[in-house]
Amino acid sequence: MSMFAIVQALVLTVVLLASLLAAFRKLLPQTAKRMQARLSAALDRPGRAAALRRAGSWLQPVDAKSGGCGSGDGCSSCGGCAPAPAAREPVPLHFRPRGR
Repeated sequence: MSMFAIVQALVLTVVLLASLLAAFRKLLPQTAKRMQARLSAALDRPGRAAALRRAGSWLQPVDAKSGGCGSGDGCSSCGGCAPAPAAREPVPLHFRPRGR
């Protein structure tokens, strides 16, 4: 196997993994945030190396950094913090005959 083939395979692997990650985050945003928060919490524990703690705090989702419950799913995801949305009355439909 030539060096070119090895480099080509590595580049294609990186592109494929980046594409899969982007699709995962686009199609399953809540699950992606939850997994990111779990990874961040696992890395940012007391007693870990400084580099791992720095990586864990860098990986922490923006929602968890901004306060709240820190679930990583955003506000009102569990229904515990925010009040329930007000019930809306249905809008009645009015049908009119077509003019000929």
